[in-house]
Amino acid sequence: MPSAALYFAFGLYLFVVFVIAVVGWRQTHSHGDFILGGRKLGPYSAALSAGASDMSGWLLLGLPGLAFGIGLGASWLAGGLLLGTLLNWHWVAPKLRVASERLQSLTIPAYLKQRFNHQGRSLQTLSALIILVFFVFYTSSGLVAGGKLFENVFAIPYPVAVIIGTVVIVLYTLVGGFLAVSWSDVAQALLMLVALLLVPVLTFYNVQQQSNLMEYALTRSDLFYFSYDELGQPFTWIQIVSLCAWGLGYFGQPHILARFKAIKDPEALSRAKYCAVGWTLLTLLGAMATGIAGAMFFSGHLTDPETVFMALVDALFNPWIAGLLLAAILAAVMSTADSQLLVCSSALAEDLLKPGTGIGVQSTTVARISVVIISVVAMLLALNPDNSVLGLVSYAWAGLGAAFGPVILLSLHWPGITRQGALWGICSGAISVIIWKNLEGGIFELYELVPGFLVSTLAIIMVSYLTSHSSEGTAVNGKTS
Repeated sequence: MPSAALYFAFGLYLFVVFVIAVVGWRQTHSHGDFILGGRKLGPYSAALSAGASDMSGWLLLGLPGLAFGIGLGASWLAGGLLLGTLLNWHWVAPKLRVASERLQSLTIPAYLKQRFNHQGRSLQTLSALIILVFFVFYTSSGLVAGGKLFENVFAIPYPVAVIIGTVVIVLYTLVGGFLAVSWSDVAQALLMLVALLLVPVLTFYNVQQQSNLMEYALTRSDLFYFSYDELGQPFTWIQIVSLCAWGLGYFGQPHILARFKAIKDPEALSRAKYCAVGWTLLTLLGAMATGIAGAMFFSGHLTDPETVFMALVDALFNPWIAGLLLAAILAAVMSTADSQLLVCSSALAEDLLKPGTGIGVQSTTVARISVVIISVVAMLLALNPDNSVLGLVSYAWAGLGAAFGPVILLSLHWPGITRQGALWGICSGAISVIIWKNLEGGIFELYELVPGFLVSTLAIIMVSYLTSHSSEGTAVNGKTS
C-alpha cells in the first residue's frame, strides 16, 4: 500500500506544474504563442527545456536499464548523445533561429516550405505526416514510462496507469501551451539532475557499507568493461556504431529544434549551448551510474532492468524523499510528452489543415483538438505492457533523425540544395528506417538511423545536383535564384 508521503509528493509536484500551466495560459494570446511561445525564451530556459524535452522517461528508465545490463558499455550510447547535443547547438541552433524568424515559420515543415520558396503543398504536407507517424511512437514511449511508474509506485494495473498518465499530460498541455511547457521543463530538468546524482551516490555508499566497494566491484568486473554486451560477449563493430550513432538523431528532432527557434536573443545561444551540454553530461553520467550501482546493489537480479531507478529509490529512501525522487520520472515523461504533443498538434493544425482549409493559424482550438487526438492514438499503442521504453524511443528517434537531420543541416549550410533534393531526402530517410527496422541478421542489425541518415544525405546531394538547373531554380535563403 503506497504511503501518504508518496501521494503528497506526487500531489505537490502536479500542483506546481499546473500552477505553471495556468501562468503560461495567461501569457498565451495567439496561436504563435501556443506553438512557439512568441520567441520569448531566455538562454538558460531554452537550454534546460531542450534537455528535458530531449531525454524523456528513458533517461531514468531506459539508460539505467541498459547500464544495469552492460555496465560501462552504455557509455558508447551516452557519448554519442553528448556529442550530438554539442554539435546540434553549434551547427544548427544559431542558423535555424535566425532563418526561422526571417522566414516567419513556426514549424519545421513551414520552415522547409519557406526555405525553398515552394508554392505547392507537397514538401510541407510530407514533412508533417512523417512527424505525426514517428511522434506517435515517441509519445507512446513516454506513456509507457508513465504507466510503469504508476504501476510500480501505486500498484495500479498497467492499462489504468497509462490512462491516468495520459490524462494528466494532456490536460496540462492543453492549458499551458509552449510557454508553460518550457517553464516547467526548467524545474523538471533540475529535478531530474538532482535525482540522478543523489540516487547512485547513496547506492554506492550502501554497497560500501554492506561490503568493501572495491572488492565487490572486482566480483562484478563485467560492469566496468566498455565493450561487452549483457551476455558477456565482446561488442561487434555493428553494436558500437549503432550505439554511437544515436547522436546523429539530434539534427532532426522537431521538439528540440523548436527550442532553438523560440529563444529570445540569438546572441545568447553560446551561453545556452554550454548550459545544455553541461546538463546533458551530468544527467547521462548519473543515469549510467544509477544502472551500474543498481546492478551491484541487487547483484544483477531484477525482473525488469528498466525499473532499477524506482527499485533503488524504494529500497534506500524514506517515503517523503522517495516520493520527490520518483516524481522526477513523471517530470521526465511530462517534459518530453508535452513537447511532442505540441509539435504534433502544430503539424496537424499549421501544416496539414491550414494550407487546405485556412483554419490553422487563426485559433488554438484546432491545435488543442489535435493534442487530444494524437494522445489517444499514442495511448492505445502504449497499452501493450511488453513495450520497451528504449525500443519505442529508438525507432522514433531514428525515423525523425533520418528524415529531417540531413535536410536541416544541408538547408542551413549548403546553398546548392534544391526543393526536389529535400523532398527525396525526407522520403528516402523515413522509408529506409522503416524497411531496415524489419530486416534481421548480419548488417541489418545495424541501428536503422545509420543507413537512413546516409541514404537521405546521398539522395539530397544527388537529386540537388541533377535538378539544380531546372526551371524552378534553387532556393537560397528563401529566394529563388
